[in-house]
Amino acid sequence: MGFHVSITGSLSNSINNAEEIGCTAFQIFTRNPRGWTPKPLERKDVEEFKRKIKNSPIDKKNVIVHMPYLPNFAAPNSEAYDKSKKVLSEEIIRCYLLDIPYLILHLGSHLGFGKKNGIKQIVNACNFALDNFNSSYRRHLHLNILIENSAGQKNSLGSTFDEIKDILDELNDKKFGVCFDTCHAFASGYDLRTSGKVIETMNNFNEIINIENLKVLHLNDSKGKINENRDRHQHIGLGSIGKEGMAEFLKDKYFQNIPIIMETPNDGIRGDKENMKVVLDLIKDQRNELNISRKI
Repeated sequence: MGFHVSITGSLSNSINNAEEIGCTAFQIFTRNPRGWTPKPLERKDVEEFKRKIKNSPIDKKNVIVHMPYLPNFAAPNSEAYDKSKKVLSEEIIRCYLLDIPYLILHLGSHLGFGKKNGIKQIVNACNFALDNFNSSYRRHLHLNILIENSAGQKNSLGSTFDEIKDILDELNDKKFGVCFDTCHAFASGYDLRTSGKVIETMNNFNEIINIENLKVLHLNDSKGKINENRDRHQHIGLGSIGKEGMAEFLKDKYFQNIPIIMETPNDGIRGDKENMKVVLDLIKDQRNELNISRKI
């Protein structure tokens, strides 16, 4: 469990930042998330990152890269779409060089050209990027490329389990899986406010997508209301989902063996350390309740 952490100064600084918070997993951008052209990965930076993670208490299998914000993989053919494919190609190679096992991407918007065309464009972009890697390196790629569910903004794709299933079916490759974001799911209409509703939602996920495709959990409360389609994260337990729903994600059978990443605000209310304490307290409370029930 951990947070999205900064790479300011160098990529390897992210490991220090994660350890300082008490993370056992963490997520990063490998580049400026708001730019098209990345700073090249220098060999010394790659080697330092690998050296630090090898000597860290954080297992490298729990390190995650998030795609930059600008790419739109569902867009119609355009200069921006070509740039998006290029960025995905670059990020796959960067994950390979850094030996990072997860890459998360937002699908984007079909911009009014329809769901069918948007899915076709997503599949084309992913296949293009994988073909580029294969032609450049001719080596096996140990990478999970994860579709993150969206909050359901206008023309966006991936806000429903059925849409995600359709995309995974078209990709038809074991490299692809799902990152489930609790805030986005709630914003798109999935009720997560009680233990029962979380279990119901995840049973639905399992029936449609298959729980084996769930590789990473983004644990975020929501500033917006259910079905409001607003991607606004809140501190754990202080948002519209609330403590009961958040707590269920920390004990449910679906989330025992996957990395859990928080993308909560850093503001005058709480920082990462405070949110980590809240989550650890929720886990502690659950264990105490379990022990009491066993004694009874």
